[in-house]
Amino acid sequence: MNVLHDPDDHVWRALSNVARRAILDALRDQPRATGDLVEVLGLDRHVLMQHLAVLREAGLVHVEARGRQRINHLNPIPIQRIHQRWVSRYEENWMAALIGLKDTLESRRHRKGRDIG
Repeated sequence: MNVLHDPDDHVWRALSNVARRAILDALRDQPRATGDLVEVLGLDRHVLMQHLAVLREAGLVHVEARGRQRINHLNPIPIQRIHQRWVSRYEENWMAALIGLKDTLESRRHRKGRDIG
């Protein structure tokens, strides 16, 4: 893999914008028509369409045509890939550190014979 090219670059780029994250948050609750997203988010329709295009290119949104309506669905798989690749690796370290802290505090409490508040 070329270190200057990551297959998830388009996902990171899509997630880097606050408006696109707001769109994903709105779609997390339920699929929504494009017009509904305009109302919910208060964005200009043209601006919303540009953001939806970036999200579609990143594979984060799937669009279903229902007559004249376009229903936007969240596709969480690219976010899950990011989580597995980046976040979950660090979670293990955090969990081990928290368990170590718990063990240390319990050991101190036991030695002192009293509760640490």
